[in-house]
Parts: sequence; structure tokens; C-alpha cells
Amino acid sequence: MAPFGTLPDGRPVQLVTLTNARGMTVRAMERGATIVGIHAPDRHGHLADIVLGFDDLAGYLGDTAYLGAVVGRVANRLGHARFTLDGVTHLVTANRAPHALHGGTCGFDQRLWRAEAVVDGAGAHARFHYVSADGEEGYPGTLDVHATYTLTDANELHVAFRATTDRATPVNLAQHAYFNLSGVADATSAPDILGHVLTLDADRYTPVGAGLIPTGEIASVAVTPFDFRTPVPIGARIDAAHPQLALAGGYDQNFVITRTGPGLAHAAHVHEPRSGRTIDVLTTEPGVQFYAGNFLDGSARGKRGIAYGRRSGFCLETQRFPDAPNRPEFPDIVLRPGATYHATTVFRFGVAP
Repeated sequence: MAPFGTLPDGRPVQLVTLTNARGMTVRAMERGATIVGIHAPDRHGHLADIVLGFDDLAGYLGDTAYLGAVVGRVANRLGHARFTLDGVTHLVTANRAPHALHGGTCGFDQRLWRAEAVVDGAGAHARFHYVSADGEEGYPGTLDVHATYTLTDANELHVAFRATTDRATPVNLAQHAYFNLSGVADATSAPDILGHVLTLDADRYTPVGAGLIPTGEIASVAVTPFDFRTPVPIGARIDAAHPQLALAGGYDQNFVITRTGPGLAHAAHVHEPRSGRTIDVLTTEPGVQFYAGNFLDGSARGKRGIAYGRRSGFCLETQRFPDAPNRPEFPDIVLRPGATYHATTVFRFGVAP
């Protein structure tokens, strides 16, 4: 572990660096349990940073795009910043008025977690811990949260969440890394991700309405721009004339992962043809939010001063369905005392010829 700066209130922030036997590295800091960098090899063995971020803590303090952070207590959107639980209506922070996004004005992405680094037979681990107080951002219950990043010698990054509560509360945690498999941090300008080829193991998705709040429908992807069941470049249909794409300015939808049973299911495969880099995503979660960086606008200058323009990174946010507390047709996300929230996602990095 090493220092990564100091918060405005004087609290120090530590950075954990994980390295495996093949030279791959993952760096994560305590603020937001944020993944700061992932160096992965291309087809020639060249290591490059494949996630968007900043060179220092100051950049993250001004970030509004959740680059690399853990988002929660409830990831994604919560309609009209409210929900009713056990007959009581709770109002949470409407940071995207009139709705809530990714936990509120000061969600888990901005909180100071505490980290420890551990190496054992399973790999190198960065373990983060945070206690979210009862009433924080309007959510009930004290939530005790653990996030563990494990880098294996098979070039896999395992992201594991665990949480317990003393009072019933909705919980939905997600890792919000923006990927660009070109190795954006080594470029002179940020290339877009439109040439990345995406496959999603999803027959259905959850359409949205105004404010990108789900309508409650679970719709087929067939004969739509959302059909990634076979490999398609991200840019091939992103600007197609479809009302869902118009609402989001491109892809920013939750896909329902096709699974045959519990445990890890394959959710996505991404291939960047020029570098040969690939990612496979496996998860225990029912959904994955595919976001194509539509709202990046070049105002944020990231690593080495590179401007992150529109669609210069993509996210695959494995998650429970957005606005679930307000949608009885969606799987329940309420965690109750005595139960434990578990969620695991594996990012498997590779290369193609």
C-alpha cells in the first residue's frame, strides 16, 4: 500500500497495487474503493492501462462520472428518489432530480473505505470495508459493506461484495469501471470504443422511460439494436432510430442475463480488434448495465491529461435491476437483518489472434 493523497478534511487515502505472476496489475484506492488502473497485455504482450481514470486523487474529487468506483447503496436509478418498504415511504437524495442515481449526492463512490492488502494461494487481494450509517442519503439501516478485489495468475479480476444490515434496506452494489481495451492511457488522445466488438448473453432487457427510469417491462432484444447475442461492434447500431437509444443518447440499458442456474453465469465478451485484448464477464447477478459513455463530453482530463470524450469508455455494470424497490415485477433487492448480501463478478482478461 502507498499514499494516494489527502481528502479536503485531512484524511489520508491509500492505494493498493495488486500484481500477478504474469505481470498484470490492478490498482485501487480507498476513496470509493475505486479501481484506478488495470494494466493488461495485448496480443504482443505489451501491457497498457485499459480503464479510464486520473493520475492523482485531485482528479477523482472533481469526477462526476463514477470512474472506477463502487456505486451504492443502491446502484443505478431510483425513480422519484423514493421507495416504500414494510409500509414506510423513504425519501432519498434526488441527485438527478427528481430521481436518485448511484446512491445519492455522497454515495459509496465518494466515501472513504479502509483497505488491507493480502496475498495467499488464491491470488493477491485488496479488501475494502465501509460502514454506511442509518439514514445516510435517506436509506434506512446501518449497512456493513465489504468489497474485495482479487487478481489471479490467470489474469482474472474477481470483484466480491458482502454486506449485512441491522434494519431492512434495499442494496444493489456495482463496480463502475470504464474500459477501453485500446490502452487509452498510453494514447495521445482517447480513442472511442465504437470498434470494440460486444457479445451479451441476454435475450431480454428492461426498457426505460423519461429520466431513464425503467417502465417495468422486460422486453425481447430480438429485431432491435439491443440484440448482442452474436458479436456486433458497439458502434454498428448505436445511433439507430430507436426510441430507447434516443432517450439515453446511445446504449445505457440494463440487460437481463440468460442463465440456467445459480452461481456464476457468462454475461459478456468484448474484443478490441486492433490490440487483440478481450474481456469476458461472469457474474452471480441477474443484470448488466451496458453503458457506452454517451455522457462523457471531454471536459474531464484524465491520465496524462487526456480528454475523455463521448464514448471513449464503456461500462459493464453487473447489478440487480434498477428501480427494483418500486417495481414489484423485478426481483427483490431488500436485505434484512440476519441475511447477507453476496455478489461476485469475474472480469477475465485475454487476447485474441
